[in-house]
Amino acid sequence: MPGLDPSIVQHRLPLLPHARPVKQKLRRLHPRWSLQVKEEIQKQLSVGFLSVVEYPEWLANVVPVPKKDGKVRVCVDFRDLNKASPKDDFPLPHIDMLVDSTTGHSMLSFMDGFSGYSQILMAPEDMEKTSFITEWGTYCYRVMPFRLKNARATYQRAATTLFHDMMHRDVEVYVDDMIVKSRDRSDHLAALERFFERIRQFRLRLNPKKCTFGVTSGKLLGYMVSERGIEVDPDKIRAILDMPAPRTERERSEASWADFSTSVDLLPD
Repeated sequence: MPGLDPSIVQHRLPLLPHARPVKQKLRRLHPRWSLQVKEEIQKQLSVGFLSVVEYPEWLANVVPVPKKDGKVRVCVDFRDLNKASPKDDFPLPHIDMLVDSTTGHSMLSFMDGFSGYSQILMAPEDMEKTSFITEWGTYCYRVMPFRLKNARATYQRAATTLFHDMMHRDVEVYVDDMIVKSRDRSDHLAALERFFERIRQFRLRLNPKKCTFGVTSGKLLGYMVSERGIEVDPDKIRAILDMPAPRTERERSEASWADFSTSVDLLPD
């Protein structure tokens, strides 16, 4: 995965004038977690996402986060670095407006960037600021890692640069979520062709497991969108849908009281 052209975007880490480097001490990890962290670090080293670093000024700890598949995502505790960084005010799209502009189209394709943040390179002078410590050594990121304060803004800036002339026409983009839309089925292949020519030009890679092409409806930022309009994502209300019916008088009275309380909460002030 070559990454986006650095002339288009790089992630930079400017610091506030009063900021001083912070070195965190190595935290203890359960041996099982430690071995999974080692495996993930070796994988990221092999694909060029990490570099070994010596004598860094900034140093953070890893935070293992379990995935649904039993593997572990290695995050880094960048809280000290984030406090020392000014906020990037590049705007993210308004979700409600993006969802509204996607509905009413008869053909949709949903795409997701492959390890999206890792496709943006760190500015060389700022790589060592992302240094972290493990019992296997100290490393820094050559690509933009998760949990950095302005990572989403940098990705959105890159996406806007890539698709600025296609957005709100054929394409909608929210960070690494991309949607190609067409009101007529006959136009959809041409819109997809333009989209793929653009991402090939700028070396953006997609995750095929998270892409769906040529459908009439799909999930977008917590909503179901289609030509008919906007609906609630069933996964978001699964607990309510699966709630069993009251079986006793007490359960029925509690359910009635809950319905009444909800109705009162919804009344205008």
